[in-house]
Amino acid sequence: MYKLFLLTILFLQLVTPSVEAAAKAAFLRDGNIWTLIDQKEQQITDSGNAFAKPQWSPDGKRLMYQLQTPSEFEQNELQVEVWTYHVDTGEKKKIFYDGYSPTWSPKEDLIAFNAKGILNISDTQQFYNVATGVNSYVWLPDGSGFLLSSSGVLRPDGWTSAILFKKKVAKPFEDVVLFGGSKEFLTLPKELGISNNKIPAIYAGDFEYSPSGKWISFTVSPTASLSMDSNMLCVISDEGSRFEVLDEVIFEVGKPKWAPSEDTLAFIAGGGRIVFGFKNKDLKVKEMPANGTYTPEKYADVDFDWVSNRSIVTSRIEEKEWSNDFANHPLPSLTFINIDTKEQRQITNSPEGFGDYQPQYVKSIDKIIWLRGKSITDENRTLWSANPDGSSAQKWIDNVDAIVFYD
Repeated sequence: MYKLFLLTILFLQLVTPSVEAAAKAAFLRDGNIWTLIDQKEQQITDSGNAFAKPQWSPDGKRLMYQLQTPSEFEQNELQVEVWTYHVDTGEKKKIFYDGYSPTWSPKEDLIAFNAKGILNISDTQQFYNVATGVNSYVWLPDGSGFLLSSSGVLRPDGWTSAILFKKKVAKPFEDVVLFGGSKEFLTLPKELGISNNKIPAIYAGDFEYSPSGKWISFTVSPTASLSMDSNMLCVISDEGSRFEVLDEVIFEVGKPKWAPSEDTLAFIAGGGRIVFGFKNKDLKVKEMPANGTYTPEKYADVDFDWVSNRSIVTSRIEEKEWSNDFANHPLPSLTFINIDTKEQRQITNSPEGFGDYQPQYVKSIDKIIWLRGKSITDENRTLWSANPDGSSAQKWIDNVDAIVFYD
């Protein structure tokens, strides 16, 4: 009987898939796109010129990715092609020869992308021009149209400010009016900021709707060169009646994120690019309308993700001045934060010479994953996974630049 029990346990271990086996992901490795499905890695591209993170379609059947190639029309220039890959059939299709900021519709297999200021929609068979003069955009939560921004322009009396618009679009897309049909939503002031720290409001982008759809977060930037040092994170209510500048941010550290199902925004505040020092980067939480700060003195946070509506995992380092010798850079570990009790606990301990970067919580497998590498610019990192409390940590995949899960 005892032997039969042991054999039964062994059989169950063999036939029961691990939690990680249920994961479905796409990742970058050495400039190529790979998928990870049922613990099987499959290489999708072999050109070595994949550009930016891939994106899953809403139903998880298609993967959108971008390839950087020599321009077809401009000598000595590059273009960024938009492609899709069908997971079941293996079909690869080029959607457009030179588009940027492509995103899936939240509701169906439609792709929007920007091409030299013209916003387009593709049904993967053909594309349609739907708006012009667009600097940045986001789909409306119901997929019925877009929140758009136009950038400020330089005039003899100085820069004008960015303007936000809303535009509804509906099938048939060939009937959408290109010039017009947009409703002005907000004209930003010429300058905005906090206290005496002001920047010209020339660009607005990185729009994200809150889970309820009642709030929109976005980043306001000055000129391209100045945006490396200082931008302003803002929120506005969906009907436009409330607008607030939250704090100063930079693009090099974790992107602001809404909690999974509550209107609570987390972000890393602080100006100054990383090459000015690993400092002045504080993890903050904005619960509409209250604020909270969670980074201890003499520490800085460089990336984070929500684990639940009331908890966060962050990649944290000790503050230190910048050094061109990467061996002198501080190496981060992961910290788990309960935003109600403010209890904080370090949950990873990497080997000497390694740090833990880019934490993500993957709901479908109830795991925290992160990339372990030798520096903030290391491109040969190893993917690790653990329980949300840091237990049962284990190495998962070698040589990963970035990974996106279908969750």
